[in-house]
Order: sequence, then structure tokens, then C-alpha cells
Amino acid sequence: MPPLVEMKDVYKIYHMGDTEVHALDGISLTINKGEFVAIVGQSGSGKSTCMNIIGCLDVATKGVYRLNGREINNYSQDELSDVRNKMLGFIFQQYNLLPKLTVLENVELPLLYAGLSDAEQEKRALASLDRVGLKSKAKNHPTQLSGGQQQRVSIARALALDPEILFFDEPTSALDPELTAEVLRVIKDLAAQNMTMVIVTHAMQFARDVADRVVFMDKGVVLEDAAPAELFGNPKHQRTREFLSRYLNDK
Repeated sequence: MPPLVEMKDVYKIYHMGDTEVHALDGISLTINKGEFVAIVGQSGSGKSTCMNIIGCLDVATKGVYRLNGREINNYSQDELSDVRNKMLGFIFQQYNLLPKLTVLENVELPLLYAGLSDAEQEKRALASLDRVGLKSKAKNHPTQLSGGQQQRVSIARALALDPEILFFDEPTSALDPELTAEVLRVIKDLAAQNMTMVIVTHAMQFARDVADRVVFMDKGVVLEDAAPAELFGNPKHQRTREFLSRYLNDK
């Protein structure tokens, strides 16, 4: 079975006047169905750019990117949007919930755009909220919830369309440690269900304990890609060792 995600020699280059900025500098990466991959590295290392290309929010300048066997490089914006809507789910730093809608209505929103009946929307939205432990909050509004609960609602919304891959971009960076732990527990539960997931995070202990693989990026390249025990226990590069010594105690 081919990888769900396959990137070969992918570059993302921005032009600032006469200067070329290589946000990604020839990376290759594969992700198999059911894997949970954590992408780590300093700010500006290319982590979010990499995830944005995998998630069809951006396109590579050059290189090959295949998603579920399909070459994505030359897709139009409409085609990319269609892939995102049908295959992918996103959870960002900010919850992006609509305050005037109830929790249930927020989770139903992507189902509405997918053309499902009202009854099917409610059924699937309630099931998604149940998966993140918030079915009892369905009639509340986002402002009545804690930050951790709001982020769990955004996870439920992403789950509602049954995506092939879930993407988390620093999902706990705006939360205090207690609320961070509550969100990470939900992500850990999803990992135990063999969902294909990619997380960009600075929560090193979580990456070490829960991810199947950890990808360390530095200056737009994948410097290491290994099982957590190998990467944390025996990093091959000095840059990796420096990074881990600085961030390993992050909560």
C-alpha cells in the first residue's frame, strides 16, 4: 500500500526583492495511514509551511507531493479546496468558533456546507462532540466554555466530516498547562484509535510519549525523522541535541 502522504525533494521558496527565502529546502517525507507524526523544531524552521503543503493550504514551489496516490502539485485552488473539504481536518492555535452559534451549531457548520440533511448533521455533530467528551455542552455557546473546551469543540468540528488526516498546528500554545493537558488527552485518545494525524508542537514530552514518529526540522530541512525512542534517546545531530535540551521540559 502506498503512503498516504509522499513528499519528494519539496521546496517552498519566497522572493523578497532580489532575495530567495527557502522556507522548505528539498524535504522528503512519507506518512502512512494510521500514523501519528509530530513535527518539531524552532520557530521559523519550516514546520508550519510543511504542514500547510501536506494539508493543501499551500503549494510547493517545486518537488513532488502525492496525497493518497494523487499528484497535488498542479491542482487548482478549487481542486485543493475540494481535497481539504473531503479529506482533511484542521485544528489551529485559535479555536475559530463562531460565538453567536451554539457548540452543536459550530460543529454542524462543515456538515451544512457538505449538503447533509439536518438530521444527519445533528447526529454526526453529537457523535463528534461525544468523542471529545463535550456532548453535554452541545447547547452552550463558546463563551461559556474554557479555552480547553473550546479547542476540543474545534477538534470535534474537524472530526465531523470523518477526515483521512487530522492536522494540529500548535493546538495548545494559547492554553495554560492544565487546559493543555485536557486537549492533549483528547489527541492521545484519537491516536489510540489509529487516526492519521500530524501535529506541529513544542510539547516535547507529549511527542515523545504519544507520536509514532518525530520529525525534527531545522532551517527548512528535515534533519531527523525517527521513532521517538531513537530521536530522543540517541539524536544524530548536534542541532537536535541542542533543541531537545532546551525544550524537553516544556509542558
